[in-house]
Amino acid sequence: MSENNYFKLSNKVVIAPLVAVISIWFVYWLELVLETNFNQFGIYPRTLVGLRGVLLSPFIHGSLEHLYNNTIPLAILITALFYFYNKVALRVLVIGTITSGLLTWIIARSSYHIGASSVIYLLASFIFFKGIFTKYYRLVALSLIVVFVYGSMLWYLFPIKDGISWEGHLGGFLAGLFLAIVLKAKTPAPKKYVWEQEDFKEEEDPFLQQFDENGNFVELESEEINEEIKINYHFKENTNKED
Repeated sequence: MSENNYFKLSNKVVIAPLVAVISIWFVYWLELVLETNFNQFGIYPRTLVGLRGVLLSPFIHGSLEHLYNNTIPLAILITALFYFYNKVALRVLVIGTITSGLLTWIIARSSYHIGASSVIYLLASFIFFKGIFTKYYRLVALSLIVVFVYGSMLWYLFPIKDGISWEGHLGGFLAGLFLAIVLKAKTPAPKKYVWEQEDFKEEEDPFLQQFDENGNFVELESEEINEEIKINYHFKENTNKED
């Protein structure tokens, strides 16, 4: 599979992040219109009713600042996911969201856990680890970019700040790592150089013939080719006559 067929801009690359951003902003707008909040629809650990938050919690945010802080990284990471991992992107989002939500439901404190930050950690984790596992240079570069831009998020996997669901972050991180290991994502076949091909013969290679078995340069004797030099003259009659 060539790079042109693999890394291709499609409608999903634009539509997916747009739908995600519009959805979370619509839910927040709905809360303002109804003058209420949907926090009770978040994940409440180890309760049957709290399981509904596994699917609903990513759409619910406690404040405008919370919503804004999640909007930009969510849009960027979903765009990267659907561009670089188009074949498995939807599975990553669906399975990853459910898995991270269930992990949060199991390990979290007794409180409502809301926000799309668990999905952000899911995406960042998957993109980073999958790029490293594939060893494909463009995907590895993407992994390094994720580390450079979002590396500071690692601290929020631990309870260092009140009011932040570090359990949701941890659940998303672990879900991303799990999916990076389990899901198979095709990558373009790396280009092989001549010496990497199976039918390559060192003794027939013109470049390697210039060196001996110890790696020393050996000047090859050039064959003298005597060719008769022919010179052809082309005459053109001057039709422009001076008066």
